[in-house]
Amino acid sequence: MYTNTQASTETRQQDDLLATIIPLLDEKQPYEKFEHLDCPDIETYNNRKLLRIQGSLVGLAIGDALGASVEFRPHSYLQQYKVKDMQDGGTWGLKAGQWTDDTSMTLCLAASLIVKGEFDPYDQFIRYKRWYKDGYMSSTGLCFDIGKSTRQAIIEFEKRQKKVLHELVQKNKATKDTSLDEIKKQDFLSNYDLKCGPPESAGNGSLMRLAPIPLFFSESYDFVKQYIDKATILTHNDIRAIEACQFYAGLIWYALNGTSKEDLLRPDFYRRILNINLHGDVLSVVQGSYKNKNGYEDGIRGKGYVVNALEAALWAFYNDENSFDKGVLLAVNLGDDTDTTAAIYGQLAGAENLSRL
Repeated sequence: MYTNTQASTETRQQDDLLATIIPLLDEKQPYEKFEHLDCPDIETYNNRKLLRIQGSLVGLAIGDALGASVEFRPHSYLQQYKVKDMQDGGTWGLKAGQWTDDTSMTLCLAASLIVKGEFDPYDQFIRYKRWYKDGYMSSTGLCFDIGKSTRQAIIEFEKRQKKVLHELVQKNKATKDTSLDEIKKQDFLSNYDLKCGPPESAGNGSLMRLAPIPLFFSESYDFVKQYIDKATILTHNDIRAIEACQFYAGLIWYALNGTSKEDLLRPDFYRRILNINLHGDVLSVVQGSYKNKNGYEDGIRGKGYVVNALEAALWAFYNDENSFDKGVLLAVNLGDDTDTTAAIYGQLAGAENLSRL
């Protein structure tokens, strides 16, 4: 039996863990500093949910790093040279285990949620911009891999910041030396919204990074439903991206809270449990198109289009036989956007069962 005393203990453990992480995440320093974090091994905590939170984030990062060396390679290449383990070199010349934009943006979102203690899309955008311009949360100290829609959105956000600063200077509320990121959120939002993603931006860039939202709001699915759309449209303002993220965030939340894989993959889960409305291609995937295909030969594609990415990740999850190794390799060896397909798979598979990793 899971008692109130156990729940209270686990809550204190989680608070203690966050207390050690917050100062680091709020500083402008490269990713290497993470290894110096004075924090106990999370596995020492007797907390099932914390372990699944770890599983989701680690699963995402593993998938990203595993696919990084062969990103953009076609399926035909991977049929001949299958990925079997972490590799050096390849597309970006990375060391084995280094991550790309999928993990960097995920860490930006996670850092914002932890440091601010709430959903703050303005702060999230500032962190995304710091990653793009300064390499914040990058595994190399530089932004070397970024999707077209995400780049356009960050550039648009900075343009709006510059316009706001100009107006503040004209009103003597700021000086020309004021940093763009010092602009107060209310001053920005009184002039502009944060929908910076170009119209019909239906790439997978918001799907790949969404895990921190269901993880942070693990006690309330209502908060996940409230915020997932707002997190998506920062960079991907398209109904297909929004619906894919709504569904996948729901899967992660329920996996985190103990729902079985069998139930997660029921065709009516989106309606009966998540209570969301889906349409068109996204609905077709959610109702099981990934179950009816054997892989690449039957149309599963690890592409940048969000519907393809959702279908490919679910196909890998459905066919992984409860083995993370098998599932993540299935995702990578589809080819094309290898790191993102595997990262999307990893955030769900890790949340569903940490022992997979």
